[in-house]
Amino acid sequence: MTTTLETTQRDQLRAGQGFFAALDQSGGSTPKALGEYGIDEDRWSSEAEMFDLVHQMRTRVVTSPAFDGSRVIAAILFEQTMDREVDGVPTGTYLWETKHVVPLLKVDKGLADEADGVQLMKPIDTLDELIERAVRAGMLGTKMRSVIKDANESGIAAIVDQQFEYARRIAAGGLVPILEPEVSIDSPHKAEAEDLLHDRIAERLAELPQDTTIMLKLTIPSQPGRYADLADDPRVLQVVALSGGYDRDEACARLAKEPAMIASFSRALLAGLTDQQSDEEFTAQLERSVEQIYRASVDKQA
Repeated sequence: MTTTLETTQRDQLRAGQGFFAALDQSGGSTPKALGEYGIDEDRWSSEAEMFDLVHQMRTRVVTSPAFDGSRVIAAILFEQTMDREVDGVPTGTYLWETKHVVPLLKVDKGLADEADGVQLMKPIDTLDELIERAVRAGMLGTKMRSVIKDANESGIAAIVDQQFEYARRIAAGGLVPILEPEVSIDSPHKAEAEDLLHDRIAERLAELPQDTTIMLKLTIPSQPGRYADLADDPRVLQVVALSGGYDRDEACARLAKEPAMIASFSRALLAGLTDQQSDEEFTAQLERSVEQIYRASVDKQA
């Protein structure tokens, strides 16, 4: 049964008056994220210290006056971030009750080796336990990423099928799954890969029960509006765009042409923020980033 809180949070996401902050760097991507933030590897001597530093970075972001539910409508968290606290309360509770930002959880365990032009997800062995913990921690949904390198029909079918199978289990556990089959912006046949991806998603989406809700996180397509019909399906709560390696200016310019997508940016959101900035400098830079991404999400070009 859907609670009043879940209905409120779903309504906020469906309205799409803002964007998702992707604060879910984990494992191997954490040192690079810290390096871009101005924290070199000599600042930590263990993995635990590294994760303490990245949580400090994320805490600084979410407690900033520039970060709240008027423009940032959801945040995707790394598992350790969900398990930690911000200002003395669990992160998910802080995000919703203090900032009115819907908390979501990254659940994938990284990528398998490339085959058939794609990288499937590694098995999510702890998924059932993660779902239970996420529900207790107040997460509304989950996110899982795989990558498409080329327009290989069988590889793309395998990617989508894996995403939908995990999505079925996540939805059965009471959460809204975000499916993220990312098409690499460096793919030699990006538009063709997106056509194959669109068609396979449409096939699998049509098989879902009418009372099942999912979200999609997709690369900004080469053909504007390519995923608009998917966004119109009542089972799709929201379609969000990943920045995929584009810098913030290019990602926002491309997103502004997408009538049915809002942002779910990570690097493009955090670019320009450093540990060395004063609080005033940090807030000013985050304000510029948030406003630019917000405008690209809600002010669409004709």
